[in-house]
Amino acid sequence: MSDRASAVQELMPDVLDRLRELVRIPSVAFPGFDAEPVHRMGEAVVELFEAAGATEVALVDVPGGYPCIYADLPGPEGSPTVLLYAHYDVQPAPASQGWSTAPFEPVTGDDGRIYGRGAADDKSGLVIHYGTLRLLGPDRPCRIKLLVEGEEETISHLEDFVEANPEKFAADAFVIADIGGQVVGRPGLTTALRGDVACTVTVRTLSFPVHSGLFGGAAPDALTAMIRILDTLHDEAGDTVIPGVDTSTWDGAAMEEDVYRDGSAILPGVDYLGTGSLSDRIWAKPSVTVLGMDLPSVAEASNVLLPEVTAKLSMRIVPGSDADAQLEALMAHLRSQRPWNCEVEVAKVKTGHAFAVDETHPAIVAAKDALAQAYGAEVESIGSGASIPLVASLKKIAPDAAIILWGAEDTAKARIHASDESVDPAEIARMIAAQVAFIEEVAATARA
Repeated sequence: MSDRASAVQELMPDVLDRLRELVRIPSVAFPGFDAEPVHRMGEAVVELFEAAGATEVALVDVPGGYPCIYADLPGPEGSPTVLLYAHYDVQPAPASQGWSTAPFEPVTGDDGRIYGRGAADDKSGLVIHYGTLRLLGPDRPCRIKLLVEGEEETISHLEDFVEANPEKFAADAFVIADIGGQVVGRPGLTTALRGDVACTVTVRTLSFPVHSGLFGGAAPDALTAMIRILDTLHDEAGDTVIPGVDTSTWDGAAMEEDVYRDGSAILPGVDYLGTGSLSDRIWAKPSVTVLGMDLPSVAEASNVLLPEVTAKLSMRIVPGSDADAQLEALMAHLRSQRPWNCEVEVAKVKTGHAFAVDETHPAIVAAKDALAQAYGAEVESIGSGASIPLVASLKKIAPDAAIILWGAEDTAKARIHASDESVDPAEIARMIAAQVAFIEEVAATARA
């Protein structure tokens, strides 16, 4: 075992104790949830990094949103700057998801994984950065900035704040510890992210609800019209087919079917959507999803035709595409669908840009070297169907910087955003070692 690996193992009991304490704070930043735990979590992150030896760690107000945590830690004169990013908010964990344990009480399973909401996404990223700073110590080889967001899982206000303060957040490399490889023990560097655009569509057919027996059969109800509209978003194979929406293919490492099927929770016998390779479908092709719909529940349903229905749609867009143009194509298509001349109103919710890495960038090469050292295995270039909205803003303020996308959230078992979310402590340990090696190599390359 290398000296670095030994140092990481000595540190891990402390790292995991701190992770468990963070998981116990229900830092859900969604509108309508209690704000107190979110603010408490922000204070806990400040204390975390102060314990790691960081100085002048501060909660910084973000207009319209929850505060971010920021620190600027000096390095040798003329050394490069590496910014470490993670987020401290988490997804809700409703009982309806079917949790096996209390989501905000961390539990170590028989498999050694730590279970709890945020254990992987993204409180694992917080303790990876904690461990990195602990191992680097006060004599850091380069300047390091810390940026921890408080509302990544909901509508973020951080992008505008970063773009309004470019000097504060500028760096030579951005390390985003909010993702992971396909399976535990196999290193993956994410080289492309699909973007995420969203809108609402409202369908109106009647002035008010009417009896389905007296008027049904001639008077159209809004739900039936909505169903007809939503059906136009996919073809018979399940591919998203919207005029003006881009599609592509994936040429990096393949997504393994066993990993995907286990992680996605597809029921036995249920077919996949779409055509092309599995990697194409989840990393390089668009996919539109109906996230929610304003409807009576089954328990509240009565014999009436509905006058109005609203749905929220999200569309993942391919790396290299223009998010504004892709959202407009989706919205234009929805506006053009008017079964029985119903009224259709479409409104923008958000635009999240897609991203692709320049794999020839020296810092990307250094990141792959660091992963290979930490894992003792060949590194895969993988994609992600998920989106990290801040990436586009970071590229805007520092277009020549590298963006490193990695972490401890393995696709196979982490179950982020779902019930029984978990993280493997061994992945946290490997990622601490990888980040330390990466920072040291970036600094050494700059000195050479």
